[in-house]
Amino acid sequence: MKKVTVIIPNYNGLRFLPDCLDGLKAQTVKDFEILVVDNGSEDGSGEWLKESQVPAILLPENTGFSGAVNVGIRAARTPYVILLNNDTKADPAYVENLLKAIEASPKIFSVSPKMIQMYHPGLMDDAGDMYSIIGWAYQRGVGQETGRYNRPCHVFSACAGAAIYRREVFEEIGYFDEMHFAYLEDIDVGYRAKIAGYYNRYCPKAVVYHVGSGTSGSKYNSFKVRLAARNNVYLNYKNMPPLQLLVNSPFIFAGIVGKYGFFRKIGFGREYLSGVWEGLTTCNRTKKVPYRRENLTNYLAIQWELIYGLALYICEFSRRQIRKKLEKPEI
Repeated sequence: MKKVTVIIPNYNGLRFLPDCLDGLKAQTVKDFEILVVDNGSEDGSGEWLKESQVPAILLPENTGFSGAVNVGIRAARTPYVILLNNDTKADPAYVENLLKAIEASPKIFSVSPKMIQMYHPGLMDDAGDMYSIIGWAYQRGVGQETGRYNRPCHVFSACAGAAIYRREVFEEIGYFDEMHFAYLEDIDVGYRAKIAGYYNRYCPKAVVYHVGSGTSGSKYNSFKVRLAARNNVYLNYKNMPPLQLLVNSPFIFAGIVGKYGFFRKIGFGREYLSGVWEGLTTCNRTKKVPYRRENLTNYLAIQWELIYGLALYICEFSRRQIRKKLEKPEI
């Protein structure tokens, strides 16, 4: 029996698929399956997948990232699944090293690889995802030199753009939340795993190169800003018990004010507020994680991680600002 299924969600990403699949063909291990889940693409992806005889599930419409990967996870019959964005190319030892990392302990739910910027290979794209007490999620290491992130460690959650997951845990904690559609769904599922007593790891030996925003087309746009703002509300409401939500609410509010200021400055203030409002008015439709006393120590550990996440964000932000100043040419 094969150990892992590599699930590639695709929406109008035909231009990326050949390179992505070539990277998988060159892997040092061969005991894995490939499954592309096409989200109703209109660029010929479905026809190309059929002609190329790539195992695929062709959905009639766009169900979002969450919907597509859930279809793939449920169709998989292997102990592990790797979720791999279509705009990536994996290093030859990528699958092998992810498997070694997740098999180290049955309490590991997910492992995030070292994601490197495709067109700037000296810079990091992601070294695992972090979350903070002010409600800000961020990519650990983004924009930093790749050599700074060569140690395996715990992270708040894996980036679902290239991570491996223990498939059976989804049956316990639930699958990716399809109300999210896209954005922050990986933080949400990693959060739920932590509540249940699992943890998420970063493995620097597993390397993948990532274009970034291959489907959405840009780092910031109206759709992305609104959805991320809405999903941020869902994330906190679903995973924090009422007392923890109350304690953290001043920090979360401060985070909302700060983000609004940022998005207003770049022309997306109205979209950000619209997303927050949608989240507040629809969060009761989400499936809230029930509080259980036996998970109290896990909640306390998570609270500490939220505080640490803010401290780490400040440190990484400072490094990026210093880097920009050093790279700025003298006039």
